[in-house]
Amino acid sequence: MKLEKYIKLIGNELLPYIQLSTESPFDPIVVRNHSDTWKTIGSGNYAGVFSHESNPKWVVKVYGRDPEAIKKEIEVYKKLGNHESFSYLIDHGENYLILKKIQGVTLFEAVVKGIPIPESVIEDVDKGIAYARSVGLNPYDVHGKNVVMANGRGYIVDVSDFYKQGKCRKWDDLKKSYYKIYRPFLYKFHPPIPFFLLDSIRKGYRLFRKFIKK
Repeated sequence: MKLEKYIKLIGNELLPYIQLSTESPFDPIVVRNHSDTWKTIGSGNYAGVFSHESNPKWVVKVYGRDPEAIKKEIEVYKKLGNHESFSYLIDHGENYLILKKIQGVTLFEAVVKGIPIPESVIEDVDKGIAYARSVGLNPYDVHGKNVVMANGRGYIVDVSDFYKQGKCRKWDDLKKSYYKIYRPFLYKFHPPIPFFLLDSIRKGYRLFRKFIKK
């Protein structure tokens, strides 16, 4: 599909039929999708992500809050260029980005479903982080819901906070858990982990990190 037609589909069949809201600044965007042609495939801290069957290789990320952040994310993608560890920017509008779609499951989903996470995924993400730093970015907020794996490879799918300053320990802490707990005790006979349990651990970790910063 040509880009011009895809942009018209966004304006006519997606944007008028979605509502993006949030109950807390610490929770992901809540998406209400009333479109008959666009499918919701995820949500993050700032935006909802949607796909259209006419072009399965692209996704649209629509911002629901902090409209200035979209400008910063555009600059991040320009610096990253076309690198194997990340999606890349195809085009953008006032409140949305058109991005290359990365297929796969997040690490969070893999743990919930009992899908083994090979070490190659962790190594790929480390390479992506190193590359981002080499082009002057700060890989901030890399965690289990922002990393996707497919066919044993790892990809970082959310770079919206890579412009921020300071140290983010989420990926370092996740790696420690992977090598000290996951790899020796769960990897070989990986049981599904209930969503509520893993989500409680995620929320507890956020509170822990917030507390020890004070």
